[in-house]
Amino acid sequence: MRVLRLLTLGLCLAIAPLSARAACELPPGGWMTPGGEPLDERVLYRELATSQAVLLGERHDRMAHHRWQLSTLAHVRAHEPHLVLGLEMFPRTVQPVLDAWVDGELDEREFLRRSGWYEHWGFDPALYLPVLHFARMHGIPLIGLNLERPVIQRIGAEGWDAVPAAERDDVGPAAGPGTRYRERLMESFEQHAEHGMAGDAEAFVRAQLARDRAMAEGISSAREEHDGALVVALIGRGHLAYGDGVPYELADLGLDDVAVLLPDGVDGDCGERDPDLADALFRLDDARHERAAPSLGVTLGEADADGVRVTGVMPESVAAGAGLEEGDRIITAAGERLKAPAELQRIIHRQAPGTWLPLEVVRDGETGQVIARFPPSPDD
Repeated sequence: MRVLRLLTLGLCLAIAPLSARAACELPPGGWMTPGGEPLDERVLYRELATSQAVLLGERHDRMAHHRWQLSTLAHVRAHEPHLVLGLEMFPRTVQPVLDAWVDGELDEREFLRRSGWYEHWGFDPALYLPVLHFARMHGIPLIGLNLERPVIQRIGAEGWDAVPAAERDDVGPAAGPGTRYRERLMESFEQHAEHGMAGDAEAFVRAQLARDRAMAEGISSAREEHDGALVVALIGRGHLAYGDGVPYELADLGLDDVAVLLPDGVDGDCGERDPDLADALFRLDDARHERAAPSLGVTLGEADADGVRVTGVMPESVAAGAGLEEGDRIITAAGERLKAPAELQRIIHRQAPGTWLPLEVVRDGETGQVIARFPPSPDD
């Protein structure tokens, strides 16, 4: 990619070269190539500011990753203020709510409710709110990049041709995947199956490609609608690594001046990575000061009059320890009757470390109670 080529030239001019081993021994807080060569952040940010898009990968549940994204966004904006922020977690249908948030018309609670945060995403909003407040403070437009989850699921189950273009917001069929990306997607599917989320492998691949294409077209459209603005996007790292997924779809749309940046833990196999992994890696200790969001460890189906259906239980999870089983229906949590999976997610995110959560459960026609015991904080 163009950014990496220019950075390599800038590296030779800006700093003395270090071995990959020496770079791996540097403390957190610096940039490097996948091979372990250190990068001068002054050169990096200047070059990023001239790109068409900067894609910031993440693990959704890691606070350190979102802090890094915020820091990078602030540095890039210092060089190029004409930018927009694309968000994987929101579909296009909530764009009016995103606009209202940036305009200061909503408080946090109303924003989360009107945007359907728990319906569309479900991760603890505290992980993302610092970035969202930064955008609001500086008037940075927020762009929903994704499609509604039912549309993605339908594309996965039935294929692109079965879903009319108008119902998928005119998002076209994906150009991918290449052989390597398909292999990675199949590995991901097998991991999902191990955690009780089995299904059709090809449907899983089609669904992931639908997300990739939707986000790529969302980025392309955002540039057109905002007069060629630089698009900084927050996207799961699996959709970005090795230039597959979203970067591949962007290239198919004619956008190839794109930078992929990933956070990299200090315990990684530094110096032994594929050089195509990303344009640059930021070294951080993502275990330090990590805010672990509470997790029950279940996958959920739709709710009905009998509660929210449990479709899978992850091994060694809070749910497994409580004795929850696939097929159970959770009627209430902490005494609140559940009408949707999002309501259970909201209640779980309120749980403090070391507390117990009573759940009323229906199993084989009989109603009983189980207690979900959340582990204490490592500091306790």
